[in-house]
Amino acid sequence: MNTVLIIDDDKELCALMKKCIEQENLSAMVAHSGTEGLRLVEDNRSDSFLSLIILDVMMPDIDGFQVLKKIRETSNTPVLMLTAKSGEEDKVFGLRLGADDYLTKPFSINELMARVNSLIRRYTTLNPTSATDTDCIILQGMVIDKGNRIVSVNNVPIELTSKEFDLFSFLASNKGRIFTKKQIYMQVWEEEYAFDDSNIMSFISKLRKKIEPDPDRPFYIQTVRGVGYRFNKEA
Repeated sequence: MNTVLIIDDDKELCALMKKCIEQENLSAMVAHSGTEGLRLVEDNRSDSFLSLIILDVMMPDIDGFQVLKKIRETSNTPVLMLTAKSGEEDKVFGLRLGADDYLTKPFSINELMARVNSLIRRYTTLNPTSATDTDCIILQGMVIDKGNRIVSVNNVPIELTSKEFDLFSFLASNKGRIFTKKQIYMQVWEEEYAFDDSNIMSFISKLRKKIEPDPDRPFYIQTVRGVGYRFNKEA
């Protein structure tokens, strides 16, 4: 059974989210502090038990950004961040640290569950336990194992978040084709374009730092000025 970890100091909200998640035939665990949340992530890391983490930004002991940063040191589990701030700054900062999605408080339970199910579907349902040759994209100095969601550069696995892998795999599967930022968002996030262009740029920048031999002169992900991005057809 897919398990969701909720990390939020609002006990009443946690109880409501846990109840709604369990009504979707999912399992849910709750941590009311960043410290407790990190302990549960560590306890369940070895068996890939967690399918999703819902993480509040504002917590008394360790804020959500610090928790997210620690999670991303060891785990690629999707993270849905909750924030009471509607400004773009917090969202962009969280996405740069490795968050997969954002939800601003107050939110409807229907929207929460739509995002929960979408993230779990992409991470779990579309992540088979074994791969065939057709699940792999072979590039210059790189292999993208779509079945096991692993990118290897010169036979060295690269740590990518769930959303980073989705974005990179999408572009690599369409070598040479130019996509606008809006098209990329709608294809990878599978929803109406809601964020500013800077969010897509942030993801591209992080990907380049992880996979490009020279991020300042990208070979794989190319910028098409005034239009968007494309994956190098010569890769």
